[in-house]
Amino acid sequence: SCWARSTVARSSPPPSGAVLPVLSVTLVQPRHERLPVRVPATGNIAAWQEASIGAETDGQRLTEVLVNVGDVVQQGQLLARFSSTSLQASLAEAEAAVTLARAEADEAASNHQRAQGLDAAGVMSKQQVGQYRAVALTRRARLQAAQAAAELARLRVQQTRVLAPSGGTISARTATVGAVVPAGQELFRLIKDHRLEWRAVVSTTGLAQVQAGQQVRIATPAQPDVVGRVRMVGPMIDTATRSGLVFVDLPTTTVLRAGAFAQGQIEVGDHAGLTLPNNAVLARDGFDYVMEVGQGGAVHTRRVTLGQRVGERVEISAGLDAGTRVIGSGLGLLNDGDTVRVVNGTAGGMR
Repeated sequence: SCWARSTVARSSPPPSGAVLPVLSVTLVQPRHERLPVRVPATGNIAAWQEASIGAETDGQRLTEVLVNVGDVVQQGQLLARFSSTSLQASLAEAEAAVTLARAEADEAASNHQRAQGLDAAGVMSKQQVGQYRAVALTRRARLQAAQAAAELARLRVQQTRVLAPSGGTISARTATVGAVVPAGQELFRLIKDHRLEWRAVVSTTGLAQVQAGQQVRIATPAQPDVVGRVRMVGPMIDTATRSGLVFVDLPTTTVLRAGAFAQGQIEVGDHAGLTLPNNAVLARDGFDYVMEVGQGGAVHTRRVTLGQRVGERVEISAGLDAGTRVIGSGLGLLNDGDTVRVVNGTAGGMR
């Protein structure tokens, strides 16, 4: 029947000797690029500057703690408060003493002034005038002492309020409500201005290439690299490890945290190189390969040596010429000798 003849025609085998392509492929050519020269480093994230905030008042009970670890604070913000009842009483007493001393000093000054007038009129002796003057000076000195005592009492009252010396992030807290702490005991630690740095350990060889201002890329798990800048190169070399420290400023918005260990690279320059897309290179049996297409669409593998990876591209440091076109993707589905169909060029003349 017609249906039977049609079925036989469609199921007929290909002509003898024809080889069906395994895959349709596109070819890519290596690209000349300027690639960064990078010095590897490892190290810890630390606070650029950490402030210790302690108790200034002595023997007072802590009545209120207003911040906790991780809180962001502003300069002058109230962090904790001590009981000030007894200190307020001492301040009132000191201020009363100032009032009394001022009255006595004013009286003594007036007596001295009148004595000077009588001395001018010849009614009072020089000795008596001197006595009035001495009393006036003594009362003035007592007033100054009372004022100093009142200022000290006022300062002690102010010290019951623990304030942030600068903006930053609270990194540690030992303050506990109800505790009676001595003056000088630490209550909080503060990362000043939220500023962190990476203290990168670099080999002596690499250290010679590092300079202030160079860009640094620090790897972070499952997130884009953190970009920082070299602030300074440490002046010392560790005699045991033959390495030195490089201090890297980090952005204030970094996802990194103080105390974390990090790996990164310092970009110390650049060089010319050939690159291919990452998908154009196949890792197999511990080696790296690219695949060319020869006459008749036959696949030929070529072993290459890789350099650094930059984004979606990888440097080919050896094993490939600039004019050689290679298969751009799908290498995991191909083997040496397979036949492919090139969809963006001819298979012949690729070498």
